[in-house]
This record gives sequence, structure tokens and C-alpha cells, in this order.
Amino acid sequence: MPSRRLFLLSLTFSLSALLVHSHYFPSTPSAAAQSDWKSARATYYAAADPIDAVGGACGYGDLVKNGYGKATAALSTVLFEKGQICGACYEIRCVEDLRWCIPGTSIIVTATNFCAPNYGFDADGGGRCNPPNSHFVLPIEAFEKIAIWKASNMPVQYRRIRCRKEGGVRFTIGGAGIFLSVLISNVAGAGDVAAVKIKSSRTGWLPMGRNWGQNWHINADLKNQPLSFEITSSDGVTLTSYNVAPKNWGFGQSFEGKQFDS
Repeated sequence: MPSRRLFLLSLTFSLSALLVHSHYFPSTPSAAAQSDWKSARATYYAAADPIDAVGGACGYGDLVKNGYGKATAALSTVLFEKGQICGACYEIRCVEDLRWCIPGTSIIVTATNFCAPNYGFDADGGGRCNPPNSHFVLPIEAFEKIAIWKASNMPVQYRRIRCRKEGGVRFTIGGAGIFLSVLISNVAGAGDVAAVKIKSSRTGWLPMGRNWGQNWHINADLKNQPLSFEITSSDGVTLTSYNVAPKNWGFGQSFEGKQFDS
């Protein structure tokens, strides 16, 4: 009997170890910051596919160079919200299919791209990103942390969480002449930006319009003036960074401001 008890005790500890949660991209949000789990499906793309390596519908450019790495996802129409969701963070876990799921794991990714619908197929057929489907397309490196690659189109659960980022919010200035475009990236907290204002040494606060993704624009001659930014995230929190860009800023340059609380 003692040996039988030792065997059962050892088996219990072994199963407990399997159920320990692991994260591909460590970021454990507080319970208050998490939303409820919702159902979706997820597929992956290989390194040779161009869907999310450089560029993308959010405008972040080279994702590795800009700090997002492989912790990214393209979202279907119902999740993408016409680009307003760009920068939001999600925790995703594999469910239902014990043949392919890796037990006790989840990944944390940032929304950086759009999975366009294919209306040549039904939503239940080849149109995986067609409305009303909630669908994530992941880099294979992320997908393989929660499921075996042979699973392909997997049922998953996801929830919105707060983003954790290293360093401050980044402002990359583009445009020409009086057309000023600003890409806002590396946003912690809610992650997605809902409103932006810009201020120079000669103006008050001027509202900027969303061009696409997290690219914001304004028609104003603000050259040879230090620039300040006021950004409001989707949860209503406003962050002000004064004199982020110096007087001699130039198009193509990036500057770092303050950061939201995670």
C-alpha cells in the first residue's frame, strides 16, 4: 500500500506540472485588466508569407525593428474595427482539440494587421476572416506555442488585456511640406489610440485625424518648432508628452515620449 500511495502522489505532481500556465511573451495582466474569454479561431502564416513581416494595415512598418517581433496578429473584420484596434493586446489560448492543443499555454500578441475577407467563399468555408467570424492570423512561431502546426485552423479563446511595453510611446514623423503624418507605436495600457492632438511652440493644441491604422495627420506648417503630443487611448486615459521633437526635427525621424501605465 505505501508504494501505491507514493505512485499516486507522484502522478498528481506530474499532472500539476503539466497544467502550469506558460506564456510565449511574458506579460501577466492583473485580473482587473482582463476581459472575459471569448471564442474565435486562429490560423498561422509561415516566414515566407508577406502578410505581417513588414508593413501591414496598422502602419507599423518593420515589426521586428519596431519592437513587436513575432508577438503579433492580423485580425478579421469584426475584430479590426477599421483600424481603430491597432495596438491592442490579446491573450490567446487553444481549446477543445486535445490532439493539437499544448496544455496550459497561452500567448500574448499585439494587433498589427488586418485579415481581409474573401467573399468568394462562405464564412464557414474558405472565408475564414469574413464577417461574422472572429479570427486571428498568427506568425507560426507564436501559433506553435499553443498548438501543433498540423492543426492549421484551430478553435481558440481570446481576451483583451492591457499592454506592457519597454520604453516610451514612439512618434515617427512623416509627410512633406505642410502635410504632417505621425505614426504612434509602442503604446502600453489599452494599446490602441483613439485621439491625438499636436502642439508647437507657436500654436495651441491642434486635433489630428486618423489617416489609417495608427497613422495620424494634419495640414499645418510646424517646421522649426518643438512638437508636443497629447494622445488619448480607447479607455479614455490621456497622456501628454511635451517637447518630444526638438526644434530641428526632420521627416523620417522617431522620438520617444512618456508612457501609459501598464
